[in-house]
Amino acid sequence: MNWKKLLCAAGAGALLGYAIRDQLSQKLIKPENALKLAKEAFKQHGPVSGSWIYMKPEEVTKNSLTYTIYRGGVTRTIDDTNIQYEFYVDANTGSIIDVTETT
Repeated sequence: MNWKKLLCAAGAGALLGYAIRDQLSQKLIKPENALKLAKEAFKQHGPVSGSWIYMKPEEVTKNSLTYTIYRGGVTRTIDDTNIQYEFYVDANTGSIIDVTETT
């Protein structure tokens, strides 16, 4: 009888450990951190005067690859002219995937 309980407890523990490991590997970075990373990248080329980010992750396909991303934007003032950029940040790694200048 003790062996059955021991095997059930070991099986339940292994299943729980696998489920927790799977959840931790799919954890997304916070949108605030994604915006901070993007702003730091833009600040390497000049000052940023404004920024925003959508808090809800989205799915985007680029070059036949599907990414979970956060979409955001920054505004830079260059020679008294506001230039706006929209960017996609990978929600898993924080890497900038795409940047486009908007008008």
